[in-house]
Amino acid sequence: MSDRVKELERLIRYHQDRYYNDQPEISDAEFDALWDELRQRAPGSPVFDSVGADSSDRFAKRAHLMPMNSQDKAADAEAFLKWAARVEHPLYVAQYKMDGASIELQYQDGSFCYGVTRGDGRIGDDITVNVTRMQGVPPQIAADFSGGIRGEVMMSRSVHRRHYRDKANCRNAANGVMKRKDGVGAELLQVICYDAVHQHDDLYFEDELGKLQWLAEQGLHVVEYRRCASVNDVIAFREEVAQQRDTLDFDIDGLVVKGVEIDPDDMRRTRPQKQIAFKFALEEQTTVVREVFWSESGHLYTPIALTDPVRLAGTTVKRANLANPRLIREMDLRIGSTVRITKRGEIIPKIEALLENPPDAQQIVVPATCATCGSALVDEGTRLYCPNMQCPKREIHRLKKWIEVLDIKDFGPVLIQKLFEAGRVQRIADLYTLREQDIVELERMGQGIARRALRNLFAVETVPLARFVAGFNIEGIGELIVDKAVSSGYDTLEALRDADPAQLAADSDGIGEPTAATLIEGVRLLFDQMQQVLQTGKISIGRSLESRALVGQSFCFTGALKSMKRSEAEELVRKHGATARGSVTENLSWLVTNDPDANSSKLQKARTLGVNIISEEQFLQMLQQSAQS
Repeated sequence: MSDRVKELERLIRYHQDRYYNDQPEISDAEFDALWDELRQRAPGSPVFDSVGADSSDRFAKRAHLMPMNSQDKAADAEAFLKWAARVEHPLYVAQYKMDGASIELQYQDGSFCYGVTRGDGRIGDDITVNVTRMQGVPPQIAADFSGGIRGEVMMSRSVHRRHYRDKANCRNAANGVMKRKDGVGAELLQVICYDAVHQHDDLYFEDELGKLQWLAEQGLHVVEYRRCASVNDVIAFREEVAQQRDTLDFDIDGLVVKGVEIDPDDMRRTRPQKQIAFKFALEEQTTVVREVFWSESGHLYTPIALTDPVRLAGTTVKRANLANPRLIREMDLRIGSTVRITKRGEIIPKIEALLENPPDAQQIVVPATCATCGSALVDEGTRLYCPNMQCPKREIHRLKKWIEVLDIKDFGPVLIQKLFEAGRVQRIADLYTLREQDIVELERMGQGIARRALRNLFAVETVPLARFVAGFNIEGIGELIVDKAVSSGYDTLEALRDADPAQLAADSDGIGEPTAATLIEGVRLLFDQMQQVLQTGKISIGRSLESRALVGQSFCFTGALKSMKRSEAEELVRKHGATARGSVTENLSWLVTNDPDANSSKLQKARTLGVNIISEEQFLQMLQQSAQS
């Protein structure tokens, strides 16, 4: 065995482990290049009979019912055609290749029993307690089914943008959330399924198409797919999907192509021969870092690189995300660095690799003090932030968060900024002392704007405790987390303030002690401000919700409802812990309509953003299920 083959095997095993444990160091394209080189040099290498492992010591282990095998890859049409000529399928099924974290759902006599991660392909982590909270995992399916259902745990791009911007991408975020011991955030994840095997009956499914239809009939979320009559149809479908991928709400990185006929023996191979991952061509460019500025969002500072303009994914790119100070140091990035950038669904492209640092390249300066209040910034490597809880930047961010969480319409960030700069509003309580004249006197703010803004502000007279606390923007604490504490008996501000972190964590399902400590400390620091808001008499903390099953979700309505007025539907939404919204945004959970084929602006926008569209009947079923939970 040559030294190069040994080195390739070592590198592949190392980077497989990094990938499956959420710490990738090289791009997919770079890994595939190592793989292809080893395939050419040593096609019989034992590396091709193994998969990486994603196991941790935090969970019990459980064996798979269906091996979690890896697939061969085709990076271009030529490689795909070579594979197709070898297997000679008469018909093909081409599925989206979801870019998430693999999971096996184990059912016994139709009842969900376990959720198991990929692990080493044979044994994985038992994360059942978290999987039960995820979307798309029905507790009961057909009673005659016992076996494994394979899927990907996915985080949507809209959830990633709203809750997990600090994670590099949706896959990393999903992998981290699904393995949290406290389960926080698992309800924001979806399991999208694409394969199944009956434990005792290889003939349970007629063919691959019938299998996918059966999965959908059981209430599971199923991958998008197409039946293709020829290899040319598959190639055309890949090109079509590649053009659409940036508009999807989930990350995909190609197609999985297999024959329509089921081959049980092939499914059990370490590397199945009769299916292949037909990946998209990775769009990447080489450019030069010319400047770095630090984007401020509340108390956080995020480095953004300004680069020489290049064409990438159909647009001209002039900036790239540097993520955090640790990435800058580990990659030795500098002003003048030549870098390779890619775009994989992120809004801002990502720097994948440093190619060269010229002799005159300058160090990137990490700011040491807050530009707003002058406090010394805290550099934790993965984030840089201002610790001053009274920093004006943090206060204005808190004001904007309050308006967003309470969904107060016509009170946008521009108005908040103007009121803050004019000294009219410095804290949330100040909002409730505003008069129309305070707004009218601002530049380009007329009486109509003032009247609508204040009418909508004062229309929200009561809010649940969880939403009230979430509106104060305690770092890392959203409405879902607070509601877990509230439902465990910590149902007043005083109870939250005076709680013991260890006891709250023990009492609450899904809250770990560090999260509990953050929540309690945040309420203590902001308790006086919270009391000042309540003392205005304009808003109060409402009674307990009828149900908490829909907390964290949001609904919007378009068109006429059959069973009630829209205002009545919105009130029902609020009673069940969800938010009623008047417009469609990327963060909307559900759009309700009785005419899904209409061309209203809300429907068009929902389709573009990938928002879930449901009927009034489905909406009422959700409320019924919420009331029973």
